[in-house]
Amino acid sequence: MLTNDLDRLPPETRAALVGPGSPFELVRADVRGVPMTVFANRPPHLPALLRSAADQHPDRPYLVFPERRLTYAETVEQVAALASVLRGAHGVGRGDRVALVGANSLEYALTLWALAWLGAVSVSLNGWWTGAELDHGLALAQPKLLIGDAKQLGRTRAEALAFADLRPGSSGVPVDPGLREDDPVSILFTSGTTGRSKGAVITHRGLVNFAQDAQLRGYTESLLSGAADPPPGAPVALVVSPFFHISGLGPLLGGGPYNGMTMVFPPPGRWDPLVHLELTERHGVTQWSGVPTQLVRLLRHPDLHRFDVGTVRTLGMGGAPITAELAALFGAVLPGARPAQGFGMSETCGQGTTIAGARMVGHPQSIGLATPTSEVTIRDASGEDVADGEVGEIAIRSPSGFLGYWNDPDATAAVLDADGWYRTGDYGRVVDGMLQLESRLRDMVIRGGENVYPIEIENRLSEHPRILDAAVIGVPHDELGQEVMAVVVGRLTEVEVREWCARTLAPYKVPAHVRFVDALPYSATGKLLKRELEKRVLD
Repeated sequence: MLTNDLDRLPPETRAALVGPGSPFELVRADVRGVPMTVFANRPPHLPALLRSAADQHPDRPYLVFPERRLTYAETVEQVAALASVLRGAHGVGRGDRVALVGANSLEYALTLWALAWLGAVSVSLNGWWTGAELDHGLALAQPKLLIGDAKQLGRTRAEALAFADLRPGSSGVPVDPGLREDDPVSILFTSGTTGRSKGAVITHRGLVNFAQDAQLRGYTESLLSGAADPPPGAPVALVVSPFFHISGLGPLLGGGPYNGMTMVFPPPGRWDPLVHLELTERHGVTQWSGVPTQLVRLLRHPDLHRFDVGTVRTLGMGGAPITAELAALFGAVLPGARPAQGFGMSETCGQGTTIAGARMVGHPQSIGLATPTSEVTIRDASGEDVADGEVGEIAIRSPSGFLGYWNDPDATAAVLDADGWYRTGDYGRVVDGMLQLESRLRDMVIRGGENVYPIEIENRLSEHPRILDAAVIGVPHDELGQEVMAVVVGRLTEVEVREWCARTLAPYKVPAHVRFVDALPYSATGKLLKRELEKRVLD
């Protein structure tokens, strides 16, 4: 079982932080029939979290969009009034599913909150889906109502209401009195890279717990590192992840309100590093977040020097382990900022492991330790825990775990057991007491009986100064079963690629094939689409 940073604190410090009567008191309690570690003092649901934020910071800006901003107090008023319209004009109530599709906007954010207010369940459809994919999501979820932007709604023939036509009323309604922490709040669709997307059902408890857990691990990391107190002032985050992804929904409904954070959103459209830098300067942004490739583009941007980004004190990322090169960039370009990375997924509300600061820079291939309320283990094919250093499938259990896949009991049973353990489908191993991600289970290449983990080769490729991006896939071979192919963005030769890999990798890991492309395919959330890549280079 992977440890967490709380285990490394002196006993008296740990007791003051998480012991009885402490700010983050941890206790063992029943979570849907399974004993887990939970916070003794926690909001009972998301609307209570938002109202608490409004009581503490009524005049602090919360949602800052290009055309309009709302304080925390104003947001509560708008949410309650919009909930009144959804209930009165459209009959939305507790347990009803309402599908949403569109770019991040103030109207989208308020609608998500209004649905949570009513105890309804938002079904966040991927805004980049085709018409057929949208129709699949709608057929699976069977929502009572579909609300969205005109652009995305134009891809489906389903009856719908536009965000622009959904206006808050003159008076609000109270939070549904029957709302409970284990009630579902949202259905988030998996990436669908191995077939039809599945809808992960997440709960109020899941997002509240993630917010508290993140705050606790931040304090713990600071105590262990001896870091000075953060600069004064409210945190300000620049949010680039879409609301249909846990990295966008989680901060909006959980982490933002819990921390009294101001959340700044760029204009709709493709992510632009120049816009990112300009907004950082204008709003005094203290937190960047995104996938490693986005941070590399920011830190290497030729116009970075023109902008005042000295307010940035946290660089949060996920999606892939960082490279040694990116680790070196942190200290060279933003020496005052603390890098942090989390490993999780929609099914765990993004919770699992974490690594930050000097530890992250010193161990760039690691994804860290378990978060305070997470249990993380590595298992073999039979479900038994493996020894440190051995590769196995990563399993996670926490109060932030999902209820299952909507209307898909077989898929749920395949990954979620009766004891609350979620099989992630990721391979990893424990190295120096920390988790190291090896590969997606489905991405592993089996060459002549040898397991080849693409991420190891991809990390080596990323260290080459003339390789801008790279991915590794398996290609069929009559005798070996599969061989390794490197798909590379960069200016060099096939021989140079192989020689570079051969310096540090075993011969069977050196790519037998090298294909050069102009760009790799990524999803709207920055995730590499390996199935799409395979189609492009193998078909």
